Parts: sequence; C-alpha cells; structure tokens
Amino acid sequence: MLPARKALLQIHLCVVIWGFTAILGKLITLPAFALVWWRMFLVVAALAVLPAFWRGVRRMSLRTIGIFAGIGVVVALHWVSFYGAIKLANASVAATCMGVAPIIMSVVEPWITNKRFDPRELLIGVAAIPGVMLVVGGTPQGMRLGIAVGVLSALLVAVFGSLNKRYVELGEPMAVTGLELAAGTAFLPLLAVLFGGKAMSLPLPDAHDAVLLVILALACTLFPFVLSLVALRNLSAFSAQLAVSLEPVYAVFLAMLLLGEQRELGPQFYAGLVIILGSVFAHVALKRG
Repeated sequence: MLPARKALLQIHLCVVIWGFTAILGKLITLPAFALVWWRMFLVVAALAVLPAFWRGVRRMSLRTIGIFAGIGVVVALHWVSFYGAIKLANASVAATCMGVAPIIMSVVEPWITNKRFDPRELLIGVAAIPGVMLVVGGTPQGMRLGIAVGVLSALLVAVFGSLNKRYVELGEPMAVTGLELAAGTAFLPLLAVLFGGKAMSLPLPDAHDAVLLVILALACTLFPFVLSLVALRNLSAFSAQLAVSLEPVYAVFLAMLLLGEQRELGPQFYAGLVIILGSVFAHVALKRG
C-alpha cells in the first residue's frame, strides 16, 4: 500500500474514534477545564510507564522539547475551548464548528510550514462558509456563545495541526504525544492560578466520570493522537484537517443516536453539515485532478 494511501486510512480511523470524544464530553459531568486536565493527566500517566516514551525523549534536544511543549499549550487551549463549546451548546454544535478549521488551515499552514500557498485549498475552505452559516441559523439562540467558542477551538486546532506538521519529524510519535500533553497538563493549573474562578477548579471525578475519562484518555486520545502523528508524516496538514472535517458527521450521528440531540437543532443545521461534507469530497476530487 502506498504511504499516502495508508496515511489517509490511518487519519480516517482517528476521525471515527474522535467522533466519540464529543459524546463523552457531553456525558462527563465535570466542567470543561477539569475534564481536559484529567484527560491529559491520564494520557501522560499511561505514557510515563512506557520505556519507549523515555527513549524518544532522550533522543531530543532541549530546543525540540521546548517546541513540543509550546505546541502542547495550544493543544490544551484547543481542548478547553472545544469542551467549553460542548457545555455551552451541545456535542453536535461543537463538533460541527471544527468544519471551519480547513478555512483557517489554508492560510495558516503555508505561513507556519513554509509550504507553497495553494489557492485551491482556500477555495475549498471558503466553499464551506455557507454551510457554517446554515449551522448557525439552525442553532437556538442560547447556543450561539457555544458556536463562538467552537470557532476559537477550530482556530487553535489549525495552528497546532500546522505546527505538528512542521516539527513532527523531530521526534517519535509517542514521545511527541507525551511531551505535548505533559506541557498541557502543567500549563492548565498555572492558567487556573492566574485567572482563578470556579470554572477553572480541578475537582476529583466521581466513579461515573472516572470510567468515562479513562475511555476518553486511552481509547479516544492516546491511540489516535499517536496514530495521527504517524499519518502526518505522509500527509499535508490541510489534507489531514479536511479528513478530520468528517468528524462532525460521525459526532452528529452518534449524538442523534445516543443523546437525541436532533430535537435541539433545526433542518438548517443539517443542511449546513451536508455543505461542509461536500467541501471534503471536492478537495479529494481536486487533489486527484
């Protein structure tokens, strides 16, 4: 199998798994800030017992460790805003906001990775805008703040996706994952000290949340995070992000099936999803052309 085709299959497997993260975020009762901290902490704890992680870290220079630690801060902020959007709106809305990430990625990736700007990528990203507008129109007024926070999350995912693409060759995927999430785990308590407030507290999860957090951390974070870094070695960040744009489809379907969220959203919301999905297939057609 060609490396690029294998990488595309790997990233799509990650997308299917990530489709469950929004559902788990809705089911976990912890606030978004605490949810993200526990998610990161559990992944780092799991990696810390693996010799392969420490071997990978020892092979890195201090500068490289610093780079991945900085990216980890962006990852933490992305997750806090993503789960914040879930709490402010719902799983379907938060996941759908990720559909604007390719629009941002088409501008951000060339700047960060020194890749040649491809106007076709910007065109495909812009084609998703009507879909985003329909999503907003099909969402209740009380969920609009959740949309704004979700778009911020999309900006952050475009930034850290491009940074990972630029620097992923500098370290082994398991070591990169551990360093980024360890940095995020350390950063969030510092953020809590600076800003304070109940929303930034770190309460202990109850038994129900603890089980879901373990599933979220190991099955839906550690495995796909490492696999996505492997796939990025043979994919552009934009191609990967467009594949990730399918995540709203999986997440919305799961939200309808498991949470009954279709009762909260109008027909315009689902029409917008179709347009966003259409931009994904248009990108594939242009890349083959």
